[in-house]
Amino acid sequence: MGTLLVKHIHTLVTMDDQRQEINDGALYIQDNVIQQVGPTEALPVTADEVVDFQGRYIVLPGLINTHHHFYQTLTRAVPAAQNCDLFTWLQTLYPIWANLTSDAIYASAQMAAAELMRSGCTTASDHLYIFPNDCTLDDEIRGIQEIGLRFHASRGSMSVGESQGGLPPDSLVEPEAAILKDSQRLIETYHDNSRHSMLRLVLAPCSPFSVSPDLMRESAALARTYPGVRLHTHLAENQSDVDYSLEKFGLRPGDYAESVGWLGDDVWHAHCVQLDDAAIQKFAQTHTGVAHCPCSNMRLASGIAPIRKLMTAGVPVSIGVDGAASNDATHLLQEARTAFLLARVREQSAAAITARETLELATRGGAAVLGRDDIGYLAPGMSADFIAFNLDTPAFVGSHHDVVAALIFCQPPSVDYSFINGRKVIDRGRLVTVQMEKLIETCNHLAGELRQSI
Repeated sequence: MGTLLVKHIHTLVTMDDQRQEINDGALYIQDNVIQQVGPTEALPVTADEVVDFQGRYIVLPGLINTHHHFYQTLTRAVPAAQNCDLFTWLQTLYPIWANLTSDAIYASAQMAAAELMRSGCTTASDHLYIFPNDCTLDDEIRGIQEIGLRFHASRGSMSVGESQGGLPPDSLVEPEAAILKDSQRLIETYHDNSRHSMLRLVLAPCSPFSVSPDLMRESAALARTYPGVRLHTHLAENQSDVDYSLEKFGLRPGDYAESVGWLGDDVWHAHCVQLDDAAIQKFAQTHTGVAHCPCSNMRLASGIAPIRKLMTAGVPVSIGVDGAASNDATHLLQEARTAFLLARVREQSAAAITARETLELATRGGAAVLGRDDIGYLAPGMSADFIAFNLDTPAFVGSHHDVVAALIFCQPPSVDYSFINGRKVIDRGRLVTVQMEKLIETCNHLAGELRQSI
């Protein structure tokens, strides 16, 4: 890729260990790795490519999304599911999702990634747990590799159907032996645990109400035989989730997770809205992570996750967009802003969380939850993942005294520039790795086919 110099940055938000914010900052990059960070006057004056931001842009590390369901992009705002709680929402949409195809998985993954990238996301984890017809995780991986997003692909699964007391229909569950066999195939085919890796694998049985304790234990054992393969699932999302756990296992969700070996620094759980205090302490002691998904939790009336309490206890916390049919948006900076506002509402305190703490959740927090030491902040030796917003726009008017806080306090903008692994993927607001008009047309066609299938 050669060398890249980005100079005359109005404010360079490094998120490094000193939390430096550099006025008239610059980045010097070789290939896909940051070599120098500092004031423009202190960095080299030339490179193979030079981008001069002329004091008009704020630059920060790329945002990291730690929970999503890309395929749901094709089923947003479905009328019958608009006013449902979690379990009813799922039961309404399962019959539609049963008609997904490999083409739908591929296109919806690219559409979700495009939206995420435009919102500032440079790394995402997606949880694909439904494999009807000819669908495979390979379809999603192929789509994401083509669009250029750094990716943690989660091989989800459902194995306990309605006839066994689970929530999903029997037609959508898989035999557990087949799940484990395919999980091993995917790890050995795709997982790259090297530094600056663009693709890693995660094992992600869907939820306590759709898989057996045996599959949870065996998935954990399988993941832990490979370096860098992490574990992810939904946990304690709403009160019905807690009630199911108590009735089925005789345990609260946090205790159930512990009983199947799902606590540890290689595990993160989505939601945790109803996590009790004892579980929070266990999460903190074991460095078990949480993906906070505020919009989805509000949309499905699940409650408000206690992220201030989690953060104070020392639990690793990150931001997840979730959805895309339970949000129903895919804007990561907007999700961070919602997390910020909702934490203040929950604690009834305007000091519950700051704008900079919120940006940290969306950057360093996401990197920690995904087990990455090469993304999340800008410093020599880190991956060249960074984003830039033009300050000369309506969203930033009146805020130039603190443009960092404005990213959270004010209307969330879309990025003007995005670099992932040293590659420019958004240039002056335009995503350059995919033809958006064609992708939108394809996804709308596929969404129409899904609607007609029921």
